[in-house]
Amino acid sequence: MKVSDHILLPAEPERVWETLVRWEEQPRWMRDAASVRVLGARREGVGTILAVRTRLANVPAFTERLEVTVWDPPRHLVVAHRSFVRGVGAWRLQPVERGTWFTWSEDLRLPIPFLGELLLRADRPLLRRRMAASLQWLRAQVAASG
Repeated sequence: MKVSDHILLPAEPERVWETLVRWEEQPRWMRDAASVRVLGARREGVGTILAVRTRLANVPAFTERLEVTVWDPPRHLVVAHRSFVRGVGAWRLQPVERGTWFTWSEDLRLPIPFLGELLLRADRPLLRRRMAASLQWLRAQVAASG
């Protein structure tokens, strides 16, 4: 299942990137993240591993393991979902006249034949709303940081 959204952020890509990769602060703007921890000594670059406590219906439900697979600051970051949820999430940052055009996409799957796809399709409208809300909160975080 693929979901994506975008937003104009009021800062240059370098400043937006800095906000995005303050891993432990992501729950301030990412609506379905209850907490984020970096696992291991690596905090940036390909191979960075994150433990993300994910909310379902606003309740911390499970911890996801994410691994950074593309690191191209301040333009592009990709993480692979390496737990029960599989797939990739990607952030793209493009400089524009009034800031940064930020695109967030997720391509997710559950490793349960047929049922996994049905569950994700049922969650798609809610995921889109959470993503849109997260982008609005991200805009507020970026604006407040500078």
